[in-house]
Amino acid sequence: MSGIEWVVEAFGCSSQSLRDPIAVLQDLFNRIIREMKLRPVGEPQWHQFPGTGGITGLCLLAESHLACHTFPEHGSLCLNLFCCVPARSGISILFCGNSSMHIPLRVRRLQRPYESKLKQAAGD
Repeated sequence: MSGIEWVVEAFGCSSQSLRDPIAVLQDLFNRIIREMKLRPVGEPQWHQFPGTGGITGLCLLAESHLACHTFPEHGSLCLNLFCCVPARSGISILFCGNSSMHIPLRVRRLQRPYESKLKQAAGD
């Protein structure tokens, strides 16, 4: 048995969007949670950094966690979703200040085994 971790990097995002935890980032979290049928165990927490206005967000899930970090000065967003149960569907993200265009995304999907292969071999 293993979990799945998605690492998403979005580039060319609107700097203003990356500074807005409510209108943009909360909507992004809500869409991911809804599309993947995830179960939050509380409200997302947001921290906005002085200076650049970048934001770190975290939502604790029954399945594990959803986190993001924005870098308005670079127009980029880093997102991490870990599910410790089989995913109900893949992650599909549209994140952009201008909804009429798609932004470049790099999505990596990692299988996260719960048991070491060394332990499995020793038990065989």
